[in-house]
Amino acid sequence: MPLRAFCVTVRCVADVARHDDLAQFWALTRDLFTADPVFHTIPIAAVRRRIEHPHPTDEPPILVTVSEAGAVVAAAVRTPPWALALSGVPVDWVDTVAEHLVDVELPGVNGPRAAAEAFVRAWTARTGQGAREATALRLFRLAELEPPVGVPGASRLATEDDADLLVQWYLGFVDESTPYEPNEDQAVTFVRGTLAAGSGHVLWLDEGRPVAWAAAGAPAVGMSRIGPVYTPKEHRRNGYGAAATSACARWALEAGAEHVVLFTDLANPTSNSIYQRIGFRPVCDAAEFVFTQAGAGTD
Repeated sequence: MPLRAFCVTVRCVADVARHDDLAQFWALTRDLFTADPVFHTIPIAAVRRRIEHPHPTDEPPILVTVSEAGAVVAAAVRTPPWALALSGVPVDWVDTVAEHLVDVELPGVNGPRAAAEAFVRAWTARTGQGAREATALRLFRLAELEPPVGVPGASRLATEDDADLLVQWYLGFVDESTPYEPNEDQAVTFVRGTLAAGSGHVLWLDEGRPVAWAAAGAPAVGMSRIGPVYTPKEHRRNGYGAAATSACARWALEAGAEHVVLFTDLANPTSNSIYQRIGFRPVCDAAEFVFTQAGAGTD
């Protein structure tokens, strides 16, 4: 059979399904995601957090699988308010997933650049919406930790007593580093929820004052992702952010993580350089796109 006909036949018999049950979705997709927990850091962390530490304010997720001959070959995840995560969707299956989701409202998409760009093309063609690239990202994995030297101060783990400060710093991080509008309720949910879930929130203190913050999720299938990392403007250019990130990576390793990862904004060459100096190495490039109203245009 010619390749073209074979490909059409495969798409016709593919089973595309949307799921309501997170545990069932994880059972179906576990092998796909855990085959490369670094590459699939976003869906793993999102799904495991929702299963192990559900919150009353959680909105229903969007969970999609594509199966072929009984095996899951693609999986997409959206846990509101975040964009649809595409690391589990090979480019060949992006069009199938976009077509299946055309009846839902998506704020955007996040994933490896090729898959994200393919989804944007498929989505805008079907919906008439525009899209703009909000952030060019790079995924890094820790090779060997090399803590910075000469940074004044020391680290300590944050506690519930620090929650109000972390909420304000989280709002600052969202405002400066993401395409989303700061939302205090979401900030409170994130800080208090992740503290309760056992995430490592590490503060860097200089002369007893908190001057920087880095957080990492509790290891899931051997992987822990660092983020947010935030230094208030008045404390920048002192090495505090690098020191907090290094201490946070150490916490993740001691908590049992085999893989410690983080994303950087490629528009910020300073942070990309700093993370490489403390031992992180590039894995792949990614991108986050935000969808706009029809007629707003595509950047």
